[in-house]
Parts: sequence; C-alpha cells; structure tokens
Amino acid sequence: MKKRFYHIIENIIKLEGNIAFYPSLISLSGLAFAFFMYYLESWGVSKYLIENAPLLVINNTETARSLLTTFIGGLISIMVFSFSLVMILLNQASSNFSPRLLPGLISNRRHQIILGIYNSTLLYCIFTLVSITPTGDKYQLPGFSVLLAIIFMTVCLGAFIYFIHSISQQIQVGTIMDKIYDSAYERLSRLIENEKSIETQFSDTSNWNEVLSNKSGYFQDVSLNSLATFAKEHGIKIEIAQIKGTYLLKSLPLFRYSGAELDEDAIDHALGAFNFSKNELVEENYVLAFKQITEIALKAMSPGINDPGTAINAIDYMTELFVLRMKKRDTSFLFEDDQPFISIKTVSFEQLMYNVMAAMRTYCKHDIIVVQRLFMMLEYLLGHAEAFDQQYRKIIVKEIGTLYQDAIANQTNETDLGVIKLQMQRLKTLNDSDFAI
Repeated sequence: MKKRFYHIIENIIKLEGNIAFYPSLISLSGLAFAFFMYYLESWGVSKYLIENAPLLVINNTETARSLLTTFIGGLISIMVFSFSLVMILLNQASSNFSPRLLPGLISNRRHQIILGIYNSTLLYCIFTLVSITPTGDKYQLPGFSVLLAIIFMTVCLGAFIYFIHSISQQIQVGTIMDKIYDSAYERLSRLIENEKSIETQFSDTSNWNEVLSNKSGYFQDVSLNSLATFAKEHGIKIEIAQIKGTYLLKSLPLFRYSGAELDEDAIDHALGAFNFSKNELVEENYVLAFKQITEIALKAMSPGINDPGTAINAIDYMTELFVLRMKKRDTSFLFEDDQPFISIKTVSFEQLMYNVMAAMRTYCKHDIIVVQRLFMMLEYLLGHAEAFDQQYRKIIVKEIGTLYQDAIANQTNETDLGVIKLQMQRLKTLNDSDFAI
C-alpha cells in the first residue's frame, strides 16, 4: 500500500511539471461552473434577477448571442497567440542559453494558470451559448450567465496583459539566472539549516547488502522521512550510494544497508521512497543550478553569440552560490540520538568547483575580461574559505593555479599577459604560503 502511495505521489510530481497540468484542472472547473450555472438557470435565477435587479441580467437574445460568439472567437485568438509566445520563449531559451532550462520554464505556474483561465472561460462561453433556447423567451435566456461571461472575459483581458509583461521578463537572461539563483539559494539554505554541527564518521559499508535500482532515470529525490522510518523499523543503517541529480541506469547500486538480508517486500517498500524523473529541477537539486548557470556562460562565449557580459553576470551569480556552498558539509547524515543511521552521498565542494572551472577554463581562457572575473571570483572565495574549512582553501588555491596556467598559455598580447601575471602576483603576496607557482 505504501509503495503504491509513493508511486502516486511520484506521478503527481511529474504531472505538475507538465505545461498542460494546471490549464487542464482550471478548464475542468470552468466546465463544471458552466453546468452549475445551467442548473441555477433551470431554477429561474435570471427570472428572479430580472424582477429584483435587472441591471445584472442581459435580457436580449441577439445581444447575448453576439457577445458570446465574439468572446469565443477572441479567446481562441488570444490562446493561439499566448501559446505561440510560450513556444518562442522555450525555443529561444534552448537555442541561446541551455536546453536544461526548459523544465523550469515549462513548469512556470503563473503561465499555466493564465492559460487555464483562457480555456475555462472559453468552455464556459461555449456551453452558455449552447444553453440559449431558440424560442427567445426572456425567461429562458441565461441572462445572468451571460453577464458572468462578460466579467470572465474582462479577467481574461487583464490576464493577457499580465502574460505579455511576464513573457517579456521571462525571456531575458538576467531574469532566468535570477530565478535559478533564488531556487538554488533557497534549497542550499534549507540543507544547511538541517545539518547538525556534529563531527562524525559513518560505519564501513563495503560489506553491507547492496540494493540495485529497479528503474532508469534522473535520481531526483528521496523521501528521507519514509526511509528513516523504514530503517528504524528494521533496526538497520542505510547508505544512499548515488548522488541526487545523476542519471541512474537500471541495475546499478542505489543504496546499501547493514544487518541481515531483507525480504523482497521490504526492499520494494524501501525503493518506493526513491523518486526518479526524466527531468531535472533546481528545487530538488542545487547542483543543477551550477550546471545551468555555467552552460549559460559557455553559450554566451560561443562564437555565434559572443556575449562576454552575460558570462560575467553568470560568474557573479556562481560566486555567491559557492560562498553559500562552503557553509555546507561535504557529508550529510540523518541522526538518531546523535548517532548517524542514514548516510546521504553528496557532490563534494572539490568536485563541484572542478566541474565549473574546467568548463569555464576551456571556453573562456582566451577572453582576458572573463579570465579576470574568474580570478576575482576565486580570490573572493579564498577570502571566505578561512571561516569554514581549510580544505576548501586548498581546493581554491589549486583552481587558481590551474586557471593561471591556462590563461598564460592562451594569451599572446604582452599587455594581457602582464595583467594576468600581476593578478597572480597579488594573490601570491596575500597568500604566499599557499602558492607554489
């Protein structure tokens, strides 16, 4: 039963990221409201309002038909135009920035709600038009329903204006990077807040029982509460063998557990706590934010775009995220009575720094302005590393040396070489004991 419950939750999470999820729900509500109004009209709500509040009723059949027909045609045009803008946004984001951005843009809830408002109003107008009787009897005319259609259409026009404004903002690279940064900052802050300030070592897991993945896909998330309950019930410790956000192939090790071998039902129960997806979301994996911002910078430095300003902005965002990442430990555990019983594999600071810098060095080492900004980022991180972990300082120093070697090897202008050497000399003066260059 629990496995089925987790499977349902997993499917809901996948559906929520679909561009048609919220529009479909809101459209169904518009359809249901149309039938509800048809039911009220059958009880004479329009007749009552004509007698007591005639201003709230459209009491002319031809006027009602003309209004509803115009609304239906106008809404179809607005919807076509809005969906076209969404497709343009997705195409530009994929071409100019990174295909990894598409899941985040598609799951924009505000745009989904606006499209749902259009569709629900369209369905309401269609069914209200159908409910107008051919006799033209004023008591059979759904006059109040037509008035509501006017109100809904006014809401749609306001939503359309907001949609144009939102799309014009969403398509800008600064807005995209700002959204990625905010999501990653929030995710990292939650992880740091949940960490215990206890230095600990986990048990040796080399001889533990190993459980293989029963499906392929991005290891998106794991329900730690469910896994912790499972571990306590069976009196075991668990090590999650894969890093969240990695693409996991079927039959690769997923987790290990201590103690005696568990039966198949228990293993299936534990596997139900792991969520897989074909998409990656920053809200579930902060490492993806570094990937996306790095790819935006690399795309900006490509010969076809040649936009070093965007690359510099991307470096600024990554600088702040790296400072926040240094506050997080490279190991994560769940504790019970100050003793770790679940080990969570995470991307180390060294690996994260290398992945970002390796890509940036490869594509940006020829641009002196971007290289300077990379040196400034590493210098800033070096200044903050003292407050956290000395190991982080060694990692940053190593990356500075590697960046210096690549930058010197790819510059031919004496002025540019002098700038790089001066930058390095200043860093050596401030941190003489750390540099061997």
